[in-house]
Amino acid sequence: MADRYLHFTGTAPGRFLARRLGLPQPAPLRRWSLETQSLDGPLLHLTAGDSAVTEELGALLAATGLEVTGRAERPAGIVLDATAVDTPGGLGDVHAALHPVVRSLAPGGRIVVVGVRPSADDHRQAAAQQALEGFVRSLGKEICRGATVQLLRIAPDAVASAGSTLRFLLSPRSAYISGQVIELTAAAPDPVADRSAPLAGRTALVTGAARGIGASVASVLARDGAQVICLDIPQSQDELTRTADRLGATALPLDITAADAVERIAAAAPGGLDVLVHNAGITRDRRLANMPADRWASVIDVNLDSVLRTTDALLKAGTVNRGGRIVATASIAGIAGNNGQTNYAASKAGIIGLVRSLAPRAAADHGVTVNAVAPGFIETKMTAAVPLFIREAGRRMNSLSQGGLPVDVAETTAWFAEPASTAVNGQIVRVCGQSLLGA
Repeated sequence: MADRYLHFTGTAPGRFLARRLGLPQPAPLRRWSLETQSLDGPLLHLTAGDSAVTEELGALLAATGLEVTGRAERPAGIVLDATAVDTPGGLGDVHAALHPVVRSLAPGGRIVVVGVRPSADDHRQAAAQQALEGFVRSLGKEICRGATVQLLRIAPDAVASAGSTLRFLLSPRSAYISGQVIELTAAAPDPVADRSAPLAGRTALVTGAARGIGASVASVLARDGAQVICLDIPQSQDELTRTADRLGATALPLDITAADAVERIAAAAPGGLDVLVHNAGITRDRRLANMPADRWASVIDVNLDSVLRTTDALLKAGTVNRGGRIVATASIAGIAGNNGQTNYAASKAGIIGLVRSLAPRAAADHGVTVNAVAPGFIETKMTAAVPLFIREAGRRMNSLSQGGLPVDVAETTAWFAEPASTAVNGQIVRVCGQSLLGA
């Protein structure tokens, strides 16, 4: 559904009226397209303190294809190496580095602060590194003009693991992600022969793929070279077939809660799965006092229990290949809660618990990573049916003052799915424009 307010505030009268009334002034976001595959401008590389990883980090930044420089009048991106900040006094170096340049960031620009995990053995270092999280989340709410800010925590002895994440965060693909903290393991990236088709030769299954976010995920994975299997309920078979045919994919009409779901998935992917995307989900909204047991049970079964059952069975059977990726769809409702959605919020918070617990064991036992996207307000047919004032509140109550698009969730899923993203494990990344709700 068109965001008429976004269009109106892009006109001269709209800008004037929004300024006079103190209303949000959202900036059109620069998303990935064949014509817009990278940021438009140089990348400013700064350092806070005496970092030991600056040179290695600089090599990764050069691999993004952007012009890396130590000085730029209008940078499209700024990367601040804050890995050496280990005292409260060191935070002054963060201020000194970014204060003079933050106003010069181009519209739609990117800021990435690179830190390390807070130490369990050094409370001074832990205080300084945790302070970066509050700094980044606050700066994300200040920056405006469609720009974003993230904190990336890396292992100092494994900087090379950050390549795919830096390419993603410093590109138009991350347009609707801001204020996020992403922590990488030290796992070495798997090789990629062609970065323009990083999923070439890989098989991906996307549940709930007939329409909306699921169809967009399937489309982006296919764009990146994957052979996609699109799964959705038999009642949506016509729409599912149209989506699959458009992508050159395989349609698999199947209720993910069916007793034979795992066997039929395995049969549809005789060579195994390299990417498993749990996107299928339903809502049955009512306040708890008015919610019958069948509404509760159906949401938990589809959104959470089926994910647990199929994931466990496919991992145990070896259907998810080593080097594989599992991506589940959580929700900001699972983080912040939502009126009338105790069942839905419980199911999506459960997804977060699944990811955090399973990720390290799946990596150790099966060589598989497990991550989740947590969408906020995304423009779909479902949100188009929301009453006008609630819909407008959902659009404006984030740092980017607008709703996201299904492709924003899809691009994040594709980053998780990349072979080079081996170090991205156990992460829950909010695709919400830095919603003002939740953490």
